[in-house]
Amino acid sequence: MTTIKNNKLTKEQYAVAKEGATEPPFSGIYNDEKRIGVYLCVSCDQKLFDSKTKYDSGSGWPAFYAPFKEENIINVQDTSHGMIRTEVKCSKCESHLGHVFPDGPEPTGLRYCINSIVMNFIEE
Repeated sequence: MTTIKNNKLTKEQYAVAKEGATEPPFSGIYNDEKRIGVYLCVSCDQKLFDSKTKYDSGSGWPAFYAPFKEENIINVQDTSHGMIRTEVKCSKCESHLGHVFPDGPEPTGLRYCINSIVMNFIEE
């Protein structure tokens, strides 16, 4: 794992990013965000998602159909809660971001369902 800068996380951010918790649906600051910009990892500032790939999935969490760069995220099989899902993590610091599902829009058909609390937004 790459050495990262030591961003100070709140208790809630730490619970999601480092312990794999999930923020309640429709509670995140970026769920309804419409501005143009880039979403960064709250732990290490790596670029995760571009607002051009964000869409309203109705799930209660920010949704994107593609990452900023494929190499900026890693996918891990998650068998918790009696389900088989694909967890999404930051490739630089391995922070938990959310999950990816195969029910998104074209051009990828993917829905990256990401917790707002583990991202920072930089307006373009």
